[in-house]
Amino acid sequence: MNQKDRSAFIAIVGRPNVGKSSILNRMLGEKIAIVTNKPQTTRTRIMGVLTQGEYQLVFTDTPGMHKARTSLGKYMVRSVTESVSGADACLLVVDSNDPVSDTERELIDRIKTLGLPAVLAINKTDTLKEKSVLMKVILEYSKLYDFDAIVPVSAKSGDGMDELIDELKKLCSEGGHFFDEDTLTDQPERQLASEMLREKLLLSLDKEIPHGTAVVIERMKQREDGLLDIEAVIYCEKDSHKGIIIGKGGAMLKKVSSKARADMEHFFDCKVNLQTWVKVKEDWRNRDGLLRNFGFDSSDFE
Repeated sequence: MNQKDRSAFIAIVGRPNVGKSSILNRMLGEKIAIVTNKPQTTRTRIMGVLTQGEYQLVFTDTPGMHKARTSLGKYMVRSVTESVSGADACLLVVDSNDPVSDTERELIDRIKTLGLPAVLAINKTDTLKEKSVLMKVILEYSKLYDFDAIVPVSAKSGDGMDELIDELKKLCSEGGHFFDEDTLTDQPERQLASEMLREKLLLSLDKEIPHGTAVVIERMKQREDGLLDIEAVIYCEKDSHKGIIIGKGGAMLKKVSSKARADMEHFFDCKVNLQTWVKVKEDWRNRDGLLRNFGFDSSDFE
């Protein structure tokens, strides 16, 4: 271990759908967190590691802060507060088009209470028609907290991302790196595969149905010839939802599986044989036993 190496554990926080996962993926140069235009896409804490020379930034991408209505929602909100409490610093992500909300004020109060260094990333600047709007947002947030830096960015175009990384590096402290240089995430391969499939469900299905789905990888094994066999079960809450997910003649399930398989082949760098099934588990988002079985931390339901 080189004692000159520097690192920081950084919690990425913000409201749903402001682009937290998109920013993480852009900084890492690889897609480890799923991204959709639907709020509350991220359900669990996702760790991403960026190592550049002597600097190592260990990010925790958290679910969007929202008012919880189910056991799953309560788990998501608790994971945000726990991630902030265990971090060295925070990266607060906000939408450049939106005024400060109660959620942002709540997150800033939490950061203040913990006395954490924080950087503010004002995302989606590529969608702004008037630059004066950006200045107004910067002024609003400057009054609420003494941020170490405020960086306008666009996760979509990449504008401002190098500047953001440079500012986050300033939050690092000496003491060595915690992960190998080539580490990208702590997510198990099965979790990555399940999230890739869940993303395609979110992108392909309308309204509430995709939020009522969970994906469990039952089997994942590579053959001697390199082909990766993956067996996945999609759980939904109603028989009617099952029919919609499968689609007429199995068309929707085939479409979702095909798109997910393409992502898996890109990430795992091999051919994938993906088999998917759909099963019904009524009201699973409020059933703690099922939530544990689906991989959510049991300690958060006690």
